[in-house]
Amino acid sequence: MGILISLLANIFIKKKKPLPIETIFKLASEPEPPNFPQGNGFATGTIDLGGLQVCQVTSFNKIWATHEGGPDNLGSTFYEPSAIPDNYHVLGHYSQCNNKPLFGWVLVAKSSANDPSSLAMPIDYSLIWSSESQKIKRDKTGCIWLPVPPNGYKPVGYVVTNSPEKPSLEKIRCVRSDFTEIVEFDRWIWGLTNEIDPNGLNVYGSRPKDRGAQATGVSIGSFLVQNGLADLSLPYCLKNNTNTLLAMPTFAQIEALIQAYSPIIYFHPDEKYLPSTVNWYFENGALLYQKGLENNPSPIEPDGSNLPQGGSDDDSYWLDLPIDDSAKDRVKKGGLDNANAYFHIKPMFGATFTDIAIWVFYPFNGPARVKLEFVTISLGKIGQHVGDWEHLTLRVSNFDGSLKYVYFSEHSGGTLLDASQIEFGNGNKPVAYASLNGHAFYSKPGLVLQGKGGNGIRNDTAKGKAVMDTGVRAAVVAAEYLTMVEEPPWLNYSRKWGPKVSYDIVKEIEKVKKVLPGKLKEVFEKAVSGVPNEVLGEEGPSGPKMKNNWNGDEKY
Repeated sequence: MGILISLLANIFIKKKKPLPIETIFKLASEPEPPNFPQGNGFATGTIDLGGLQVCQVTSFNKIWATHEGGPDNLGSTFYEPSAIPDNYHVLGHYSQCNNKPLFGWVLVAKSSANDPSSLAMPIDYSLIWSSESQKIKRDKTGCIWLPVPPNGYKPVGYVVTNSPEKPSLEKIRCVRSDFTEIVEFDRWIWGLTNEIDPNGLNVYGSRPKDRGAQATGVSIGSFLVQNGLADLSLPYCLKNNTNTLLAMPTFAQIEALIQAYSPIIYFHPDEKYLPSTVNWYFENGALLYQKGLENNPSPIEPDGSNLPQGGSDDDSYWLDLPIDDSAKDRVKKGGLDNANAYFHIKPMFGATFTDIAIWVFYPFNGPARVKLEFVTISLGKIGQHVGDWEHLTLRVSNFDGSLKYVYFSEHSGGTLLDASQIEFGNGNKPVAYASLNGHAFYSKPGLVLQGKGGNGIRNDTAKGKAVMDTGVRAAVVAAEYLTMVEEPPWLNYSRKWGPKVSYDIVKEIEKVKKVLPGKLKEVFEKAVSGVPNEVLGEEGPSGPKMKNNWNGDEKY
């Protein structure tokens, strides 16, 4: 009888499955500051913003949680930072969606001895939102408060409580206005439903509005609230008022970061067009063409020293494969035995983070393939082009040298993921999958479609035998803040890395349609409509230094 009761209990009583956020994510072996070569202010734990000292806190106490809405309809949890160093103060609380392990950070701050007025307590709070009247699954009553600053100061984060009572004015500090900049919404964290409702409550991450290598805005790691069409005041971000980059890594520290975090790239088992070094491409017959002298192309020096430097992408020059067919076919295939990864290092978020962009060059980008219902067809010349530059970006905290985010470039855009959301290999090396023919990077193997209704341009990824550890033959080609890094001549070539082939894409699409049965013709038209020109066109790309993200932020 006891056994029967136990079996029935297992059938009728469902054990609650733990949420991903109930697990704290940690890297396999986080590098501690002593493991980095010593030098400057990188990975020392604190950064001076010019009279305001800040440090990064990654431990939290839970305040309040919802159990529905947001990504995967799993809700969100709100936290306050804990284990705050002596004399430092909270600037804002933290929020994260429940569908991934807890892996967050916020900045806390203290005034420098020579500038004691950089922080001030709020004079009151404004209630931004309360869960009291909301019919949602939640813990107690959650309230989000915006500090009301004294004159000359601005709030840079919210306070969250699990009761309707106003929090203590001691809970948080406002920041003097000259240490602040404007913020904007980042990735979606939570809303009352599982989709973004522009007329309802939404919680987002925050990021400085002005971002890039020269920008001074500093993210504090907190969140922003949008409550429908209500005109809400938003907090600000911090500003780095120093003119120095002391928190940026030295060259020796960059080398240590590359060895710790250099990504591993897996190529599809059917991939024919692999990466190569730029030098190998030039040495094996790549040619430089000039407008008006098309019949007299020039061979290229191995380091690209005879390429035109500077200028703009005005179609006056371009590169192409060797003329000889056998050489052309051989060079198209590239080869991992002669492939380098090219690294560009730049400051981000007011030099409180380091972006390490890893660029990979392919001599050739293969044709696009389209999925139509249960059929996959090649689009022939559509989508193929000479020269292909793809990249991944590691975003590393300058406070402790830990990897926080990885950006995967995908054709005309990309995806930024927390370190907790990606696969790792060989310790702390992020794993990326290059799509078949098009070489877009994804964090997981499988199929990603660019289209609607289960039809569209295919991006197939899988773990083939061809694999590239980008740290094995790493070449740091640019780090503008370090005078010791000499840029190769080819990096400053501003024109196309492949020819612009003129053909009527509409006619090419019509050729494909002719061989399709009647029902699939309409499906095909819908599948290719709205696909970026970068995917469908046959035009070589510009080089890494000509991309917007070279000096700016990634597009996601």
